[in-house]
Amino acid sequence: MQSDWLVRTQLLLGEEKLAFLKNKNVLVVGLGGVGGAAADMICRAGIGNMTIVDGDVIEVSNINRQLPALHSTVGMKKAHVMAHRLKDLNPDLNLEVIDQYLVDETMKELAAREFDYIVDAIDTLTPKFQLVTAALACNRKIVSSMGAGGRLNPAFIRVADISQTHDDNLARALRKMLHKVNIHKGFKAVFSSEKVIEGSIVEQMGVNKRSTVGTISYMPPIFGCFCASVVVQDLVKGFAD
Repeated sequence: MQSDWLVRTQLLLGEEKLAFLKNKNVLVVGLGGVGGAAADMICRAGIGNMTIVDGDVIEVSNINRQLPALHSTVGMKKAHVMAHRLKDLNPDLNLEVIDQYLVDETMKELAAREFDYIVDAIDTLTPKFQLVTAALACNRKIVSSMGAGGRLNPAFIRVADISQTHDDNLARALRKMLHKVNIHKGFKAVFSSEKVIEGSIVEQMGVNKRSTVGTISYMPPIFGCFCASVVVQDLVKGFAD
C-alpha cells in the first residue's frame, strides 16, 4: 500500500501501475520555467528515481515564471533548490543532482545511463541538439520542449513528433541541425503553433543566449506539465506492453 500522499494517484492508476512508476528512472535536464515544472510533476506522479541537471543560479528575472525562483532563493543554485523541493515532496525519492552545465561528451555519458525517459528542457540550441542526439544514439526515450516564450495562449500547445512541429523558431533550428546528421524524426516535442507576439524578442549577444524573449508566468510551466504528461503516459503504456 502506498503512503497517503499518493492515494489519489493510486485511485487513478491502480496499485500495480503506481508501483511500476516507482521503479522508473527519469532524467530532467534544465530546471527553468519548463524543466522545474516538469521535474515537480514527475516527482508528484510517483516516479521513484530521478536525476536533475542545471548549472545555473536563480536570478530576479526568473521569478515571473520559474518554479524554484523566489525572492528568498535569488543567487542560489537552481539544482539545489529543486532538489530540496523534490525531496520534501517525496522523502523516499532516489535523487541525483548534477549542478553543472553539460557539454557534448558529458551529455553522451549521461544519456548512456539506464534512464527510462529523458526530459530535454534546455533553452539553448547547441546543448539541446547534443542531448537529443546522445539520447537517440543510446535508444533512450526523450521528450523535448520547444519555445514557450513570446506566446500567451496555452490552447495552441501540442505534442507531436519533431518532424511535425511548426511555427516554432527553436524547433525549426533544431530540425535543421538534426537533418545534417540524418535525423528527421523519432522523438516527441512539446511546441506551440501560436504566432510569437511582435516585439517580444530582443536580440542580444551572450555566451549562452542570443536573444531575450518575453514570457508570461503560466506558459513555461504548462510546457513542463505537457512534458511530464508525455513521460508518465508513455511509461504507464509500457506497463501494459
